[in-house]
Amino acid sequence: MTTPSPQSFTRLDITFRSGDSTCAGWFYLPTGVTSAPVVVLGHGLGATREMRLGAFAERFAQAGIAALAFTYRHFGDSGGHPRQLLSIKRQLTDWDAAIDYVKARPDVDHTRIAVWGSSFGGGHAITVASRHPELRAAVAQCPFTDGLASALALGPLASLRITPVVARDLLTGIRGKAPVTVPIAAAPGTPALMNAADALPGYQALQPAGTTFRNEVAARVIPAIVAYRPGRAAKKIAFPILFCVSDTDTVTPPAQTLRHARTAPRAEIKRYGAGHFDFYTGETFEELVRDQIEFLARQLNPAAAASAP
Repeated sequence: MTTPSPQSFTRLDITFRSGDSTCAGWFYLPTGVTSAPVVVLGHGLGATREMRLGAFAERFAQAGIAALAFTYRHFGDSGGHPRQLLSIKRQLTDWDAAIDYVKARPDVDHTRIAVWGSSFGGGHAITVASRHPELRAAVAQCPFTDGLASALALGPLASLRITPVVARDLLTGIRGKAPVTVPIAAAPGTPALMNAADALPGYQALQPAGTTFRNEVAARVIPAIVAYRPGRAAKKIAFPILFCVSDTDTVTPPAQTLRHARTAPRAEIKRYGAGHFDFYTGETFEELVRDQIEFLARQLNPAAAASAP
């Protein structure tokens, strides 16, 4: 059996309205298609679409599936003030706005939409999928499913060292001043959202030249992250969802992820020996993207897209 040749595509720089500002994104449209299925892609903690989100979107477009890779408000080249504010509520609003954006495009089949999220965005993809029954499919890659489990993986000592910074940032928020920030990724033993041995080099490996990424977020979000348990929503997702799980994940503990994934009525679970940050590059990326294209092609049927005259 021969492998189909990759389809050519066009990448468009786009923006869409979300809440009180705008999100910036890249829209990938397979060449010559007027009614394409589409997948919406969102990234992890503080990450921007330049950090290998586009690599997945390109492969989906080559398989005949349109893709929207976007950056959350308050980060990168998207709008929103103050900068580096990570708000779970606002990011979920950005997902809703991204879905509304693709539904409004005349070159997209709004009955064949999927969502794809990685890491913290993987948790968002679970939440969004549970709230949008009109979607056809979802992919949750090394997903954040349980904030308490991730906090325990970080370690109680490191968590306690962050507490005074959180208090200061909450106070500056009340006063309307610039946020007090904490690192997103740092070396082991350093207070940060992630300080496993592979966290800092993993994030650095995803940053291209000229990236808009800043390795910091407003500290006030930490209590909300610990309380966020999107995995609990998996049982509400009636359509197929693919979970791509790292068995050696240092950021999103795999035992919790698998426990939640198995509650989804139509879950498909793929497990990989590579670490959390290995998912974005090299041979592991190639394996993941093949599995994801196979899943999305079954659910979205890109061969049914109408061709332009």
